[in-house]
Amino acid sequence: MKNYISLLLTALLALSCNDFLNELPDNRTQLDTQGKIKELLITAYPAANYALIAEFSSDNIIDNQAPVANTSYPAGAFDRMDTDIFEWKEDITGAEEDSPYYLWSEYYQSIASANHALKAIEKLEQEGAQENMNPQKGEALLIRAYSHFMLVNIFAKTFKDAEKSATDPGIPYVTEPVNTVQPLYERNSVAKVYELIANDIEAGIDLIDDHAYAAATAQYHFNTNAAHAFASQFYLYKRDYEKVIFHADRVLGAGNPSPLLRNWYIIHNNFETEANAYVDAENPANLLIIPTTSIYSRRFFETRYGWKGPITEGNDEAGPNWSGRHLFVSGWSGSGGNYGYIEAKINEYFEYTDKVAEIGYAHVMRTEFTTDDALLNRAEAKIMLNRMDDAVKDLEYWTASHTATQPLTKEKITNFYRAGRAGFVFRFHTEELSPDFIVAAAQKPFVDCVLHFRRLERVLEGHRWFDLKRYGIEITHVAGASSQKITLTYDDDRRAIQIPRDVIGAGLAPNPREQEAPKPLAIVRPAQRI
Repeated sequence: MKNYISLLLTALLALSCNDFLNELPDNRTQLDTQGKIKELLITAYPAANYALIAEFSSDNIIDNQAPVANTSYPAGAFDRMDTDIFEWKEDITGAEEDSPYYLWSEYYQSIASANHALKAIEKLEQEGAQENMNPQKGEALLIRAYSHFMLVNIFAKTFKDAEKSATDPGIPYVTEPVNTVQPLYERNSVAKVYELIANDIEAGIDLIDDHAYAAATAQYHFNTNAAHAFASQFYLYKRDYEKVIFHADRVLGAGNPSPLLRNWYIIHNNFETEANAYVDAENPANLLIIPTTSIYSRRFFETRYGWKGPITEGNDEAGPNWSGRHLFVSGWSGSGGNYGYIEAKINEYFEYTDKVAEIGYAHVMRTEFTTDDALLNRAEAKIMLNRMDDAVKDLEYWTASHTATQPLTKEKITNFYRAGRAGFVFRFHTEELSPDFIVAAAQKPFVDCVLHFRRLERVLEGHRWFDLKRYGIEITHVAGASSQKITLTYDDDRRAIQIPRDVIGAGLAPNPREQEAPKPLAIVRPAQRI
């Protein structure tokens, strides 16, 4: 398994370094066999890690230079980009790993690879190829859908409904290989992007075949469970709750899903062991693992921004059916000193290209889809459908796997998540987002509960930002020694990260802003990196 991970990382680096998809079609590697298509799909998964942008934009990170952080020796930012993100600046500097440009580039690189695979499959099938290439077609469609899904959720506003989102600018949805040096693209609306993602998911999900790859490597591909877990997340964001439950059931089954969930009772000897255990492909909780090129974890060692203080109260305090600090947080996290905590799950794996010179590439392994996440998706969908008893049962399965020994009941939830009690849950603005997305008073404690649990489950991985966007939850960051308060209201334009400056320079319309949009760069990067 370690050798397979190394192969994935090496192939990923080769794809980035060779940049062969920038070449014109007659210079490309010919995808003329099923084997070559399978090899391309191994490298087609995006190398980008969105955790830095999403977490630093969310309410999970605090400025250690601000007095509220109570840090004795505040340090500087690891990179200027970190401050730009934390303060929701219009123009985020940097094009290195974890930057908006890197994310934009890598997700579209992934889309390009998927499109080349799909075109090659179509050509081989027209020529009468005997091999069954449905598994590769299904995988390519899921990769394309997933990459567009991440792009639209990072660089556009949240999906509201088909009508309101029809006027919100989304991202270009690319379905054909790039065959010109500088193709022209237009931004689809958020509603249209969601429609096209749904089409790709529905076209591809039943084509997935878990036998297409060796069992030991299945968790590094869109296997059946990973595909359905992704679908459950997509339809949750789209607010199609029956489909959320359908796809989550395909992952978890109709009975007790506890054997499939991560076992947080296991405590490991050290940080490295914990990190390896978290991304273990043999853990049934891990459905899709994606190696990314990222230096994200370096942000949490004596730097300006950290996970600590007031913003960790939802992690440090009691829950509806447990008291004190939740064991899985204290058992699986390390200290960044006086500047906050770091979770073992975002550990860095360094790949040396020259051990003598001590140079190479840093990687963070993302457990992109898990059974625990699918369970919370299903619980939230049941809440929105007013199936409270079923939702509480799912939430109790989650707490039991996370070391809570007391049963979870509706009464415990409504008593715990009440006004003035849960400081880590903020006022919703859903009635201002969309007329068909209102959290009723009877639903609100249960929505607070599932958002709290997901915040714990996915802390430092980026998912909290998407929950804040989906529900229009207001966020305030306190910046610097002067305690400057910067607030994002429910539908602030800055909730859509601005597309990179050189992409604007290539002719793509920027995200709307009340203030002046960034000036484009004079130099435009490779054409298909839109």
